[in-house]
Formats: sequence, structure tokens, C-alpha cells
Amino acid sequence: MATSYTTGTYQFDLDAFFPRRLFEHITEIRVDAPEIILRQAQTRKRRSKLTIDGKLTILAADHPARGVVSSGSDPLGMGNRHQYLGRIVRVLAASTFDGVMGTPDVIDDLLIVDYLVQQGGGTSFLDDKVLIACMQRGGIAGAQGELHDRFTAYTAESAARSRLDGGKMLLRFTPDDERALMTLYECAQAINDLNRQEMPAFVEPLRAYLVDGKWVTRNSAEELIKLVGIASAIGDSSRNLWLKLPYCESYEQVAMATTLPIILLGGPSKEDPQSTFQDFAAGMAAGANVRGAMVGRNVIFPGVDDPAAVAQALDDIIHQGASVDDAVARTIAHRDHQLRVLADCIP
Repeated sequence: MATSYTTGTYQFDLDAFFPRRLFEHITEIRVDAPEIILRQAQTRKRRSKLTIDGKLTILAADHPARGVVSSGSDPLGMGNRHQYLGRIVRVLAASTFDGVMGTPDVIDDLLIVDYLVQQGGGTSFLDDKVLIACMQRGGIAGAQGELHDRFTAYTAESAARSRLDGGKMLLRFTPDDERALMTLYECAQAINDLNRQEMPAFVEPLRAYLVDGKWVTRNSAEELIKLVGIASAIGDSSRNLWLKLPYCESYEQVAMATTLPIILLGGPSKEDPQSTFQDFAAGMAAGANVRGAMVGRNVIFPGVDDPAAVAQALDDIIHQGASVDDAVARTIAHRDHQLRVLADCIP
């Protein structure tokens, strides 16, 4: 019998996992000992390979840097850094998710928290995780000229200096605005830079439409197939190139448009993990080159549920081929797993 997704009276308690006193220690480190950030990056244990089994589950944590702070029904959900950061740490520390993609401020916060946990006698939650550098975020939501997604965050050189594991970039395309071509050119240069460092590049090509003065994306197999062809060919080599693509109907055709590995993106928070599981399970079944997910809001803010429980269920779909029913059951069973693993390390 299928397990029905329900939260009942359950509600995830972030403070039990990520107490305010731990959050406040972060600023103390930033003021008194900022050198800890780079030192922690230098000593972090890294994987010998990007992926252990050919698949990846990466948490996307770069939305606030573009001025996008709404999540689900909460217009400021991602604007509360205690909630946002604590939920990211929750996924990394209490699930088998492979890693996180973030802007420098987020990655630095994570390195500080990891240091504080280790100082308190705990185990690193960043060792053997994949840390991907967000390289853009210059296309601020609502700004004039937003479509030109300028490179304002990590460079390939700075990502390598911090011993990160790759770089990610966004390419929003529309045929009637030359700013999209400017972004295309800059993405090609960033891929070249990453190739010189022998670091993987994750490129997210999306079809953009201007609707009532706002740029929105709409996904169809026809448009994605065209963008796959464009994105696959930029840069001086595709040897380190991954594509980050949204799921849509007829996804088998999208997967057949390239030999490059594809990871699925999540999009706006639905606050309904079961529908997210359905999309990702269908996406993974669409082709042998669909190799994982880079998902943010649908895991970080899954309604009232535990982000680690939803992350673990999604990880099971990607790495173990779990069914949607199995993922629902895992979500319910994994709630509050290792809830005190950080709090017990902080006096």
C-alpha cells in the first residue's frame, strides 16, 4: 500500500537543531578572526572525485544574492539568515546529500559553522561534501538590465584558492535582447577559466520571457532542446561541462539533445515534497545522462517539514532509484534525525 504524504501536527523546529547562540557566534568569528574562513577551506577534506557513483545531489543556495528572498507563501522566507543558513546546515549535516552550491557569503558562513562544530568536539559536516561556487548573481531581480547576468561572485581562481569543487552560472536567453548574448559570451569565458583550473562548470540555460515587466521562465522540450545545443557548445572545451535543466513534458527528447550530464533544477517552492519527488523521479527516468539534481527552495523550505528528511528522500530517488512512495515513507521516517548533532557541540 502506498504511503500518503502528510505532516499531521508535525512542524520542524529549527532552533532545536541550529540554536540562536550558534548563529550569533558566526559574526564574532567574522569580526575577531576572519582568517579562520580561508584556513578552514584549506584544511577541509575533499573527495578524490566529483561524484562517487556518477550522480549528484546539490543544494542550491544562491537566491538571496539576486534579491530573491520569497519562498512559497512567505515573501521574506529566505531573507531570514538564521532560518536560511540553519536549514542549509540541516541538510548537509543530517542527510547524505552530496553538497551545496552557494555564493561566497553562504560558503563562508558554512565554513565558520563547521569550524565552531569541530571546536566543540563535533564532526565536520563539510568533509567529503561537494562545494560549488556561484559565479554570478549580477542580474538583480527587478533591476533595469536584469537579463544581463553579470559575474559578481566567485571567479574560477578564487574558487580554486578556496579548494571548491566547481563553478555554476546562469544563462537566461531571449532572442530579442542582446544582453542575453553578452551573458552567453561571459559564460564562455568563465568556462574557459574553470577549464584552466580543471574544475567542472555547471551551466543553467533557461528560456526567459518578459511578462508584465518581469522576467519569467517557461519550460518546453522544444525551447530546452535549442538551449541545450547552445549551452553545450560554449567555452573552449566541454570536458568539464554539466547542464542544469528544469523538468518538463517530453523530457526524453531533452535528454537526447546532448551527451553531457544533466542535473535537474527545482524552481520555486511548492511546499509539497511529493510533487517534487514525482518530477525528479520522472526526470531521472528520462535518460541515462540525467545524473542528479541541484535544488534549493523545494528542499530548504518544504512547508513545515524537515529539510533533512526531504533531502534524504530526494537523495534516495537520485542515488538509489527509490520510487515516489518510498521517498514519501523515507521523509516521514527521517524527520528530526540527528536533531541535536550541532546544538550539543555549542556551549
